[in-house]
Amino acid sequence: MQFRTIVSIGLKIGLFSLLVLLSGGLAQAQQPASETGAQQKVDQLIKLLNDPEVRSLLGSRSAAPTAMMPNMSASGLTTVLNSVQGHLRAVAEAVPLLPGEFSRATTTIMTNIDNRSPLHILMLFLLLVAIGLCAEFGFSHIVRHIHARRLASMHDVGLPSSGFHAAGRLLFARLAPLVTFGIASVGLFLLLSWPPLLDELIVPTLLGLIAGRVVIRLGEVLLVPNTRGAGPAAVRLIPMDDAAARFWYSRIVVVTTVFFLGWAAEGIMSALNFVSPVKFVVGYAIGIGLLAAAIEIVWHLPRPAEHHARHGIFDWLTTFWLCVLWVLWVAGLDLLMLLGAYVILLPAALSTATTVIRTAFLPSDTAVPTESPVYQVLVERGVRAGIIAIAVLWLALIVGLQATSMSENAQLAAIVRGVLTGIVILLAADIVWQIAKALISHRLAVARAAEGNAADVARSGRLLTLLPIFRNFLAVLIGAIAVMMVLSAFGVEVGPLIAGAGIFGVAIGFGAQALVKDIISGIFYMTDDAFRVGEYIQSGSYKGTVESFSLRSVRLRHHRGPIFTVPFGTLGAVENMSRDWVIDKFLISVSYQTDVALVKKLVKGIGAQLLEDPELGPTIIETVKMKGVEQFGDYGINLSFAMTTKPGQQSMVRRRALVMIREAFAANGIEFASPTVQVAKDERPVQTIAALVANNAIAEKRLAGEAS
Repeated sequence: MQFRTIVSIGLKIGLFSLLVLLSGGLAQAQQPASETGAQQKVDQLIKLLNDPEVRSLLGSRSAAPTAMMPNMSASGLTTVLNSVQGHLRAVAEAVPLLPGEFSRATTTIMTNIDNRSPLHILMLFLLLVAIGLCAEFGFSHIVRHIHARRLASMHDVGLPSSGFHAAGRLLFARLAPLVTFGIASVGLFLLLSWPPLLDELIVPTLLGLIAGRVVIRLGEVLLVPNTRGAGPAAVRLIPMDDAAARFWYSRIVVVTTVFFLGWAAEGIMSALNFVSPVKFVVGYAIGIGLLAAAIEIVWHLPRPAEHHARHGIFDWLTTFWLCVLWVLWVAGLDLLMLLGAYVILLPAALSTATTVIRTAFLPSDTAVPTESPVYQVLVERGVRAGIIAIAVLWLALIVGLQATSMSENAQLAAIVRGVLTGIVILLAADIVWQIAKALISHRLAVARAAEGNAADVARSGRLLTLLPIFRNFLAVLIGAIAVMMVLSAFGVEVGPLIAGAGIFGVAIGFGAQALVKDIISGIFYMTDDAFRVGEYIQSGSYKGTVESFSLRSVRLRHHRGPIFTVPFGTLGAVENMSRDWVIDKFLISVSYQTDVALVKKLVKGIGAQLLEDPELGPTIIETVKMKGVEQFGDYGINLSFAMTTKPGQQSMVRRRALVMIREAFAANGIEFASPTVQVAKDERPVQTIAALVANNAIAEKRLAGEAS
């Protein structure tokens, strides 16, 4: 990375040298000793170019077309096209003027800087760069030493660190030396007294060099793996492999070098009073380098191997789009060019910023997660809002939203101000919503993992119930307020809208009474704390575990799987089976020969064993006991048993208790009552039957004698 940085500095210095020496070289090329006539023509051309009237004429012919096009009628479009045509013609006519302009620039330099040639200026520039590099090298050595000691101490202590702190240290280590470079080079130059023209030539070039190096160092921070604190793992802020990182870093160096070369060239040409068409020609020529670099990036992106076999339609469309942007720039349609560039650059910048911030805030393996996500949300959304704000301000600057131009068209000015204000309002609303959503999500996560006493668990359950509803309500409230403020920024009277919305709401209320009933009933259910998420309730024929809420209904998961979505208005009386404690009772029938006192003693021992069970003991509030004889049945004695457990645990405890009771009864010879039928027959003696027969015969004879 250091080698590439040195190469980039060399490229910039070389390109600056070429730009400065080109003026002298072209001037010398126009002065052959044997052609005095050509020399006279060149002198005449230089005099003409120095004429203020000629320069103003050339500048007026090169004026770019109007960036804002309020009138899109046929005549307005014709005016724009004519302006584009005039701009292109002026640029084409400026190409032959390049040698003369560079020759005039050389004369201007020698005239205003004590007959110093461009070579002397180059040597001064190189001297300032060398002084700055020496100061930067010394400061970098100190920073690296301090950074190494810091990492060593963190490794010895085992102090964890998040990626955000590691990225901050790396950013300081990379950018602080550049500040030293700027102070040593630019500061030293400004401390001394120089001709005004030399100030205008050296300072923009040094600032362009520093700005380019800052961008390259930022790319290095994003793409170079850095170690987080005491952990051995090295993480890139933009996750990618080494080959992709090397690809993007090299392209960042090339694109940054070309871009800031154009920036420095524009400053130098402005200082030397180049006419506008010539500046356009030089700028467009440098723009060809940017276009070539962008197209090369599109076609050589690190992608899966199968993609290189056939470049997709996306590559062709992107290449075509880049060429269209360059053509729009050359045509002078800066507004359209900037809007087209935003289509590519703005989504990529927002996505990259989000990835970098989220990666930076990831804790290391040993780090303790942050307790509140507000800081991360503020940084992430603040950076995104800053990127969008910079894009909008740059667009406004390109369009030229000065007070004088705004006063020419009050309607257009109001629309532009409304758009800018609306963007600010929406960005602020987005930040507020993201902070609120992050806080609520964090609190929900804490509530789901809550453990401890019953009061803490109950409080967490109540939060799990109310926070999702509050989040939905807050989203609607923030959205409504933001929309009203945006409409107000565009000059729309929101008072009548609010009044109309109230009347419309009353009409909706009469037409949707069931919906209003559901919402109001839900509010009172939440106020009464009738149930919470995760509790098992029953209402009429509906029963199940509460999974979630909405403004008008509750979702119940039946223990067999089905989900009931029940409106609050039809819920009615609610039986909550998950609060505080549960008393479970059951009956056992034993035979009439059973010793009831023995059964009570055995069950008491079983209850003690259940309390000692590591799995079931914590769920038992009052262990199983025999209450006594409930009633006498047809086949045995019905004995009553009861126990108190935590909600939802009674079934598991009861099953274990029944198994233990059966085993204890079998071991002690106690039988369960079972249905029995007794069958009997008459076994009286035969003599009794004979006596009865004899008695019957005697009785019959007596009756016969009396009758005779």
